[in-house]
Formats: sequence, C-alpha cells, structure tokens
Amino acid sequence: MEKNILPIKKAVLVFSVFACGYFISALLRAITATLSPVLTSEFILTAGDLGLLAGGYFLGFATMQIPLGYLLDRHGPKKVVSSFLLIAIIGTIAFALAQNFAGLLISRILIGVGVSACLMAPLTGYRIWFADEYQQRANAWMLTVLSLGFVFSTLPVQVLLPMIGWRWIFGGIAFLIFIVIVLTIFFIPSWKNEADETLEKNPGLLSDVWKNKFFRSTIPLGLFNYGGMVAIQTLWAGPWMVRVAGYSPLESAKGLFLINTTMLVAFFIFGYILPKITKLGFETMRLMKFGLPISYLSLLFIIISGENAGTLHFTIYILTSIVLTLTQPAVALSFPTSLAGKSLTSFNLLIFVGTFLMQWGIGLVIDLCQFLGKGEIQSFQISFFVYFVICILCYLYFVLNNKNE
Repeated sequence: MEKNILPIKKAVLVFSVFACGYFISALLRAITATLSPVLTSEFILTAGDLGLLAGGYFLGFATMQIPLGYLLDRHGPKKVVSSFLLIAIIGTIAFALAQNFAGLLISRILIGVGVSACLMAPLTGYRIWFADEYQQRANAWMLTVLSLGFVFSTLPVQVLLPMIGWRWIFGGIAFLIFIVIVLTIFFIPSWKNEADETLEKNPGLLSDVWKNKFFRSTIPLGLFNYGGMVAIQTLWAGPWMVRVAGYSPLESAKGLFLINTTMLVAFFIFGYILPKITKLGFETMRLMKFGLPISYLSLLFIIISGENAGTLHFTIYILTSIVLTLTQPAVALSFPTSLAGKSLTSFNLLIFVGTFLMQWGIGLVIDLCQFLGKGEIQSFQISFFVYFVICILCYLYFVLNNKNE
C-alpha cells in the first residue's frame, strides 16, 4: 500500500477523533484500580478475583488482536472502529447492570473486545497517513491520551463515586462511546480510497511477522515486561498503596491521579523530542538497552521499601519504564505498510495477553503467599519480586538477540 500523507489540518482532525476513542478505552482499562475497594466490598472479591476481573478486559482485548490485524489491513480503521465500539457499548451497559462476579467478568471481557481497535486502528492509519519520521511521535502522543484516560479514571471517578455510584458512571461512559462512533463515521477517511489492487491480492502473511528475528526478540519483553508494567499501572499500584503503604481509598486515588498526570506530561514531551534525539544518534535500540535497567532498579527499590513505597516510588517506576513504549512503533517500522495492521496487532496481542497474565498472576501469588502464612506486606513484596526476576530474564533475551544492533 502506498502512503497517502494527509494535510496538517486533516491529520489533526483524524488524530483528535481517534484520541477520543482511545481516551475512553484507557478510562475503561484503568477504572478497576479506583473502583477496587467498592467492588471488593460489594462482591466480596479476593485478590485473585480482582486480578481476574481487571484482566478480563485484557483477555477480551487480546483475543481480537490477530483477527483485528486482518480486518484493519483489509477494511481500514473507519469501519473497524465504528463496528467494534458497538460491542463496547453493550459491554459497558452490561457491566453497569451486573449483579454478581460472573456478570462483571463477562461484561469486562466484552468491553475489552469492543475497545480492542482503539489504538491499533489509529496506528495502522498513521502508518499510511503520516510520514515515517512522525510514527514514534504519533505513538507517544496516543500514549499521552492513554495517560489522560488513566488520570480521569482516578480522582475524577473517586469524586463522582459517592455522588452517582459506579453503575451510573458506566452508563455515562456508554453514552460517550456512542458519540465517538458518530465522530468516527463522519471524520475518519475511508480505507478503500487508500488501498490498491496489489494489496488486495498480496496482503502479506501473518507468518511473516512471527518469523521475523526482531519481532521474536521482543516477544518476552512485550508479554511479561511491558504487560507487567501495564498491570501495575492499571491495577496493582492502587492495592499496594492501600494494603501495603496504608493509604485510604481517596489517598490512593490521588496517588494514581498524580502518577497518570505525570505520565501524561512525560508522553507528550517524549513524543515531541523523539524525532529530534533520533537525529542525534539515539536510536530506539540504544534507548531501550540503556533505559530499561533504570526501570528495573526503580522496581527493586519499591520492593525493598515495602510499606514506605508510595506514590512517588510508583511514579518513578512508570516514568522510567517509558522506553518500553518505543517497542511497538519499532516493530511496525520493521515491516512494509502492507503488514502494518498484522505487525501492530501481533505485538499488541503480546502486551495484552501479558497484562492479563500479570494482573491475575500477581494476585494469585499474593493469595498463595498469604495462604502459606506470609503477612500481607511480605506477600506483595514476594509477588513483585517474582515479576522483577521475569523482567531481568526478558531483557537479557532481548539484548542477546540484538547484540549487533
């Protein structure tokens, strides 16, 4: 597929519409961290239940990534996003009406399915509509939108909670999703005008992605390291602050608000300077090799600090993990545009399967440690240390497979 670079005004409009959809996706992804105290109390959830519930979103999200790659390459972002968001509306309303844990979990999976195109569709479109040198910036600024959604999932939700209740919050989100569908239909370019006959006859094979040496080197990194970082940001940072550091639910929500506000600013600045520092010789591979160990040290400091680790510690950890976000656009740029959807969704599959596994797995390890007689603080420390060791192994695999890069 040939690139068809959009004029600035059209590109800004397209980005803004996609940003609205991704904002809602991020809000729905992270909202369980803020709602965890009320949901745990109302439905009597264990740590494993809470991890499974939060991970249900990622399970639904992950199951759609491979078919989504084919759909995006063939039908384009406009049709795919508007269709999938209808499922998100159903899932959101069902979550608002759920009466038991099973109902919450099924609804959460539907929500994950429904918003599964909200990042991959824009990135696939940007691969065609934006110049190559702005791919990293577009990705970083979409992650700025992600952080904005995370910000609104914290303190604003906590403030609304006693006023209207969590069920009506989800009802309002369902209405916002409907607005995004309308905007998508009216303002996102049609894909059929961008496609050519060559692409339709030779769309590229999924196996080409999974056989690629660079892609395979990123599999453990995306699955466990990236997935685990997202699991902590969207769920386990909140319970740590409440159950380990002794924060109240409101203090925890404020802490999450600060973390995500910091990331919002960081992603915006990161996206702005990336094209500039790349020209200075700081390529993606170099930034990742030298940047990731810093994030591991900050994670280790959280583990050692235990009950003294709070908002500042998690802010530093998430902030130093920002280099992980370079992986996805790097994967996309390593393939031709005809494989844009398949390469992006394949890596996204790794992230969301990993997030599901790590959200649930961290909770299961906490429950197991408590079952074996460990205290709550020590159980959290052990669980996070297991994740730390996994991260080190993922990093070594990545570096050894790219030692000449």
